[in-house]
Order: sequence, then structure tokens, then C-alpha cells
Amino acid sequence: MPAVPDAVAARPPRRPRRFRTALAVGAVVAVASTAVLSGCADFSKQDSERKAGPFSKYNESFEVKRPPKTPPPPPEGLPTPPPGPCVDPDPNVITTCLASTAAVTPGDERGDVTVVAERTTGKIIQAKRFSEHKVLWTVPGVDGSGDGGLIDFALSPTYRQDHLMYAYITTPSDNRIVRIAKGDVPKPILTGIPKGATGNLGSMFFRSANELVVATGDAGNPAAAGNPASLGGKVLLVTDFTSGKNPPPKILASGLGANPALCPSNDTIFVADGASNADRLSQVSNNALKTVWTWPDKPGLGGCAVTEGTIAVSTIRTQQIQTLQAPTPQKPTIDKPATVLDKQYGAIGRMRPVGNGLIQFATVNKQYGPKVVSQDDRVVRFLVPSAAGGGESNM
Repeated sequence: MPAVPDAVAARPPRRPRRFRTALAVGAVVAVASTAVLSGCADFSKQDSERKAGPFSKYNESFEVKRPPKTPPPPPEGLPTPPPGPCVDPDPNVITTCLASTAAVTPGDERGDVTVVAERTTGKIIQAKRFSEHKVLWTVPGVDGSGDGGLIDFALSPTYRQDHLMYAYITTPSDNRIVRIAKGDVPKPILTGIPKGATGNLGSMFFRSANELVVATGDAGNPAAAGNPASLGGKVLLVTDFTSGKNPPPKILASGLGANPALCPSNDTIFVADGASNADRLSQVSNNALKTVWTWPDKPGLGGCAVTEGTIAVSTIRTQQIQTLQAPTPQKPTIDKPATVLDKQYGAIGRMRPVGNGLIQFATVNKQYGPKVVSQDDRVVRFLVPSAAGGGESNM
């Protein structure tokens, strides 16, 4: 079996507790080779044989340098667009013709390269504009029915040394976090996250070298979110990365609904989700969810990202990106969100910041969109306007 691809390292963090996006603040700058983990996964066997050796708790996180202060223009000197229905004339579209998407993260410091998960196929793909899809991993055995499948992914903070990748997946029996090493089958790290016909989507990121923050959906059962014995509808802190019988993760907050998306910023964790009576943006504070803003009309929040003090949220049903100014101790109240993108790309799912106002987002038209075009699904590079100023407050 070929080797798992190497990622280009970046400098160690200046602050050990600084939050990072999945895949090392979204940095996969170069890939030397392609590794495909294929075949059917026997998760029952993995569950009974969970020993996979120790995982270093002294991992060193890494990040890439920030982009220049002026957000760069779309890349120049690109090859001639290939013919066919997958070509999108929009210069901000990075890649097209993806299967139904899940997590997305920048693959370089400018945001010209993307790394995106196909939820239904289990593939993690690297691409840039007009390039072919390069499959970095294929996670075997995922159940892509409903809204399950390959939900999220993150590189080990010491990927250069251990070549480990973590994935949040749906199996035939549950949702779980698995660890993947080159030439090996996925090893379970956290199992038993409830699975339902819907409500399986979640989110995760490495907060530090030995802390993985995970947001889990309620699997269509709101009662699970309030049940301390259930892993559903929670923000969890995973600190044991062996595949033996691990202690239960710490619960950072309870009460999440459907499709929770984490968007960390400095020492703050924001999370977007869909509750029974409204969609909402919350802040994890003192082991609880503190509401930042609610959308009673339920536009269907698909993702969120924080960049330059602005929180961007994407919507599925109304096909928008809205922005809010992140609360601060000096200004804890939140002004009415501003719509900065409206129905240009269809239904928008997960988002990740590049830096200095730039984000990447993935469309989810094949799963939710009322209209699917030949280029769907796509990853787009977008400059988020500042949310400073604003209008009414709802706090």
C-alpha cells in the first residue's frame, strides 16, 4: 500500500493554547504521494481489537505564516481551462464537480489550494483551479446515507513525525472518531456517538497538541443533547488518542441540535447549529452554550468561520453568507447580521478561514440545493467584508 502523503511543515505556534483549524490551520502546502485506504472496514473487529499502540501526548502543533495584509487576487498564470461541463468561469471557484461535500480547509497560505472531504465517498481531495482532483485519502467503510458519511477530518498536530490523520465518520452502527495511519485500517478513538436518520453531522479541530474539540449532532433526538450519558448534542474534549478503552471525553457544553459547526477564535469557541425553534450562533462559556444570535426563520446554518474579528455564517436554505462582529468584553452585544453574499453559489455548507478576511467554503447543492448545476459541488475562495458597525442589537 502506498505511503500516506507528507505535508509541508510550518513553524511552531507562538502560543501553545492558540486555537487552530483542522488540518493544522488549514495548511497542506504540498503532497508528495497519494495514499488510498480502500476496501470495506470491519468496524466490529476494530472494536474488539482496539490496541494500536501509544500516541504521543507531547505533539507539537504547527501553522503556516499568514497571508500578506492585502488579500491576494485570484492566482495568475493558470493553465488553459479544460473543456467540459465542470469548468466554472468564476475566478473565485477553486474546484468543481465534487460529490456531496463536508469539511473543507485551505491547502496553502493564499487560499488558492483547497482540501475538501466528500461526505458520501469518504474521499479527501486536494485541488486548485483547473487541476484534477488529487485523492489524498479514502476513508473506508463510511455510511453516507442520510446526512452521514465522512463528516470532518484533521491532521495530527505532529503529522510530519507520525503521519496520522483523524476522521469523524458515520459507520453502520454509530458516529465515531477514528485514527488513520499509513498502511493500516482506521482505529477507533471515540465510539458510540449516536447515529440517526438525520442529525449526524458534526465538527472537530485540534485546540492544542493533546486536545481535540468535537461538536456532535443530536442524531434527530433533542433529548440526547440534554442527557449527560449520551455523546449526542455535545461539545466534547478528547484528550486520549490511543485506540484502547479510553475514558469518556470531557463535556464542554450540552444542548446542541442539528449540524453543529465549530468556529474557534483565539481563546473562544463559537458554534453554529440548528435547534428546534431557531438556528443559532453560540459561544462555549463556563461549560454551557451562551447564545450570541438566533435566526427564528431557520435559514439552515451550514458553517461558520471567524476572520479578522468578523464571524461569517453560511446558510443552506436561504443560500447566503451573513456576517456579525465577534463579541468582545468592551462590546458584548451583537449587531444585526449583514448579508454579504446572496444566492450566487446555491446552498453553502462548511467554511474555514484562510486569514486576513479570506475564507474558503464548500457548496452542498447535491444534498440540499433546489438547483444543481453541472459544476456542483464547488469550493469557493471569498473575501469577507468587515462586520464592524452594524445595526440593531438582539441582546
